[in-house]
Order: sequence, then C-alpha cells, then structure tokens
Amino acid sequence: MTSAGTRRTPRPARIPAVPQDPAARRRWLALAVLAVAQFMVFLDETVVNVALPSIKTSLGFSQTSLAWVISAYVLAFGGLILLGGRAADLAGRRRIFLIGTAIFGIASLANGLATSQGLLIGARALQGLGAALATPAALALVTNLFPAGAMRTKALTLWGALSGLGFAIGVLLGGVITQAASWRWVFFINVPIALVGLLAVPRLVGESRNPGQPGFDVAGAVTITAGMSTLVYTLLKGASYGWTSATTIGLFIAAAVLLAAFAVIESRAEVPLVPRGFVHRRTTLVPNTLQWLLTVSAFSSFFMLTLYLQQVLGYSPLQAGLGYIPLAAALVAASVIASNLIPRIGPRPLVITGLATVGTGLALLGHVPAGATYTANILPALVLIGFGGGFSFVSVNTAALAQVQESVAGLASGLLSSAAQLGGAVGLAVIVALATTRTGALLRTGTAAVAAQTGGLRLGFLLAAAVALAASVIAAIALQRQKTSPATPPETPASQIKTAET
Repeated sequence: MTSAGTRRTPRPARIPAVPQDPAARRRWLALAVLAVAQFMVFLDETVVNVALPSIKTSLGFSQTSLAWVISAYVLAFGGLILLGGRAADLAGRRRIFLIGTAIFGIASLANGLATSQGLLIGARALQGLGAALATPAALALVTNLFPAGAMRTKALTLWGALSGLGFAIGVLLGGVITQAASWRWVFFINVPIALVGLLAVPRLVGESRNPGQPGFDVAGAVTITAGMSTLVYTLLKGASYGWTSATTIGLFIAAAVLLAAFAVIESRAEVPLVPRGFVHRRTTLVPNTLQWLLTVSAFSSFFMLTLYLQQVLGYSPLQAGLGYIPLAAALVAASVIASNLIPRIGPRPLVITGLATVGTGLALLGHVPAGATYTANILPALVLIGFGGGFSFVSVNTAALAQVQESVAGLASGLLSSAAQLGGAVGLAVIVALATTRTGALLRTGTAAVAAQTGGLRLGFLLAAAVALAASVIAAIALQRQKTSPATPPETPASQIKTAET
C-alpha cells in the first residue's frame, strides 16, 4: 500500500493490438485468387510447348498441322483481347472475368479429352477466347481494387512477377507432366484452378464497370477484332507461305486496311471503343511498346532454348524442364527485389536494367557451342535472363497501369496483354523463321546437322538479345520517371470489395 501523501505513478494504458482492416484482408485475398486464376493462363503460354512431340505422336499430327495447336490459341487470344478488355469496362469486369474463366476451364477439359486433331485445335481456339476475356478483366479488377499509389504498385509488382514466373514454370511443369503422366494432364491441371476462381471471386470481389459510357461501338469492335486476327494469322503463317509471297503480302494489306478502318471509325464514333488520344499518350504508348519488345524476345528465346536443350544436347522433356529451375528461381528473387524497390525509385530504372540484363543473357546463349555443358554455357545465361525478366515483367506492368484511370482499366489491361500476344507472335514468326533459314543455309554448305541447327539457334538468340537491348535503350530515352508515393492511399470504394456484411 502507499501512504496518503505518496502518489503512485500510473502505468501507461495498454494499447490493444489493432486488428487488420477486414476490407484490406479481403483485398489481398482477392488479389491472391485472381493471380492464381491468371497464373493458369500465363502457364498455358509455355506448358503446351514441351508436350507437342507427345501430342503429335498421340493424335497423328503432321509437322505443319501441329503448329495449329499453338496458333489456334494465339490467334483467338491475340485477336479478341482488346475487345475483351473494353467489354470488361462496359459490361462488368467481374462478370467478364467469370465468363472467360469458365470458358477457359471448359476448353481445357475438352483439350484433355480430345480424340482427334480437329477437336484439339477447336478447343485450343476456345481456350484463347476464354483467355482473351479473363486476362484483361482480371488485371482491371486488380487495378481497381488498389487505388493509385504504393498499394497498387505492390499489387502490380506481384502480378507482374507471376506473369514471368508462369512462362518459366510452364516449361518445367510441361516436361514433368508429359514424362510422368500424359500430355493430356497439361490441360487437365487448369480445370481445378478455374473452379477455384469461379467459386472464390464472387465472394471476394464486387462488380465494377464504367457507368459513364453505356454505348458500345459495334463497328469498331468488328474491325479491330478482324484486323488483329488477320495480323496475328499473317505473322504465324508468314514463314510457311513465304514472307514475300502474294498471300502474305495480301494478308498484311488486309490487316492494315482493317486497322485503318478501325482508326477512322473511332475518330467518328460517339462512344469509341478506344477513347480518343488514349493510345498516343506517352504513359500508354511507351510501356506497351516495351511489353511488345519484351515478349518478342522472351517467347522466341524460350522456344529456341527448348529446341536447343532437347534436339542439340539430347535432353529428355523432364531434363529440359528441370534445366529451367535456375531461371525460375532467379525470376522469383528479382520479382521480390523489384517489389521492394519500385515504391522507392519507380519502375523506370528497373525496366532499363532488367531489359539490358535479359539482352546480356541472350547474348551469352548466342555463343553456345554444339557440345555445350549446362554449368559452363547454359546456367549463367539462364540466371541473367531470370533476373532481367523478373525486373522487366514487374516494372513494365507497373509503369503501364500504376496511374491508369478506373474508367479505362479494362482497356489499358487489354492493350498491355495485346502487346504481349502480338510480341509473342512476331517473335515466333520472325526470329524463329530467320534462325531456321540460317540452319538451312548451313546445311546446304555441308555443315553437320547438329552444328547447322546450333548455328541457326545462335543467330536467333542474338536477334532476341538485340531486341531486348534495343528495348532497354528505348526505356532510357522515352519512359517517364515515375516515383510512387509511399504514403498509404485512401481505401478502395466499398463497391469493389465484398465486405463481411455482403
């Protein structure tokens, strides 16, 4: 006890731990579900490539017809994705995401069950349609869940990391599944992931759309879809038709006419599909150009490296897949580093550094011998490409979408995804075609088959390296400095997050 004249020093009041905001928890949980659902789409970009030889044997594809297993998907995805992004803004981003995910899951099941070439190619085109609807809608939902500022930047860095990781893991997973089970399971694995997205997203994410523009530019939608589809088809088939053939030139002219018609229609439309001046903004044009160049380099190099490992070095699909583990690990590490650096320094330095690092790694592969060893000749290049890819995928996504207005989030996401699809088509069509031409020229001079193929692939790697390095220079010259404020942004509107009460 204390005496009457003695005053006890009061203990400081204990401050109870402040529980995390339920809305914030749901926001991040929603991001996780959307990211996993879209990881499925990113994974599908590369997981099928490793299974192609098994698919060819199982269903009796010829070498020419086998290309349509990839082309049908890319054609539908690339041709419809801009339309999918705008539809998400107008019809509802959650609705379009769920429709696209359902289509993708059903098509994946049909692919796994396919018993003929026609069924498989048709289901692959349906998969592309689902991806074209779901991908821009999902990215728009993420953009709208997190207001412009540090939180959106962090969310987009995680999204960009999963984009790059999906491409890398796809090669590994494709090899493991094909060798351990069957090529059909590279499609079946999508089904449970799609189901999770369909069940979880309606519970976590509210609907969002652009209520200010209820109209829809039908003529613009038709011309842009036809123009994009024609352009992607021409890029995919140009090598087989001949780049200077009348067919190829005619298709390019048709694509140009359709895209020009789209521009004229948009300039006169009361409610244009693409708001006037949107594409010409520096904050839109430069990141989309960089995304295009990055995927020109990435798609072609993944394809060529898989050929090099299996056809030149004699790796099995499983060995080739395992060979990508250092690349995937480096990509994850770089993505974590980027997510911490971008809020402080902005995406521009990481875009420049990442693209230059990718170019350096590809340049190393441009000098691999026919009798290379993995540790000395392949591993250093994979680590560089992984680190550079992690920086690049994350920072380009952030530069393109961190400050985008909510009303055009779906369109902005569709443009970014469209740039990626067109870049992939160009990379596969042009760089791989030039590498194949080089191989043929070497064979005609009497060079041994393995040495000739190595020479062609080396040229391809050097071309991909040049594209990545050029993109780094463009980023240094044209990409705006954008420093993200570390301050906590205001809460996301309640309409975009499913609260506990709903």
